[in-house]
Amino acid sequence: MDQSYSFKYHKLEENHWWFIGRRDIISELVKDFRRDAETLEIGCSGGVLIEALKRHGFTRLQGIDIDEEAVKICRQKGLGDINFADAENTEFNNQQFDVLIASDVLEHIRDEERALQEWQRILKSGGKLIIFVPAFQFLWSGHDEANRHYRRYRRSGLIRTLEKNGFKTDRASYWNLSLFLPVSAARLFRKIFPGSKKTEADQLFEVNPFINKILVYVLKLENKLLSWDINLPLGVSVFAVATRL
Repeated sequence: MDQSYSFKYHKLEENHWWFIGRRDIISELVKDFRRDAETLEIGCSGGVLIEALKRHGFTRLQGIDIDEEAVKICRQKGLGDINFADAENTEFNNQQFDVLIASDVLEHIRDEERALQEWQRILKSGGKLIIFVPAFQFLWSGHDEANRHYRRYRRSGLIRTLEKNGFKTDRASYWNLSLFLPVSAARLFRKIFPGSKKTEADQLFEVNPFINKILVYVLKLENKLLSWDINLPLGVSVFAVATRL
C-alpha cells in the first residue's frame, strides 16, 4: 500500500462508514463463537476491529500486519499481542488458532494459495476462517492500484479457492449491495472518461459527515438482512465463513 494512502487509511478506520459496516457484520458473524477462542486478525491495521472484538467479550486476541506503522498504532493503543509478520509466513505454530479473520487481505497477496495454505496450517482442525475480499474484476480501478491489489473475486471463485486449499465453505455472500449499482456506474464512467489515478485512489476519503452517517445507516440495514442468513446476489465485496478441514 502506498505510504501516504496507508497513513490516511489508518486515520480513517474508526469513523468511516465502510469500516464501521464491516466491523458490524464481522461482529455478527462471530456472535456464536466462544469468547475464549484463540483469535488472530491477519492484517489488523490500526487495531480497530480488535478493539471491537474486545468490547464483545473476546479475551484471547492477536493481530499481525506487514505495515510497521499499523503495528506501532496498535501498540500505542495498548492492544498487546500485535506483531509485524507476513501473512504468507506467519511463524506461528501448527494448529495454534481457533479463529482467523482476514478482512481485505488476500487480494494484496500475489500467491493466494500459499497464503491460504499458511492460514490452514495455523488454524486448528474445525477452526473458522472469516475472509473479506473485493468483488468483481470489472470494478477494478485506481483504488485497487493504490492499494496494490492483484485481483478481485466472484463468490464462486472465492469458494473454489478456499476449498482447493483445505477449507469447507459454510457461508459465502456478496456484501455492500447498496452501492453496487452506483459504484458500477462510476467505474464505467471512468473507463469511458478516464480521470486522474489520484482521483480514483482518493475516492475512499471523499465523504462528508452527513453522507457518512447515511451510509452507516444503509449498511446497518443490509447487515441486518445478512444476520437473518439472507445471502446477497451482488455487492462491492464478498465474504466467506469457512471451516478448516
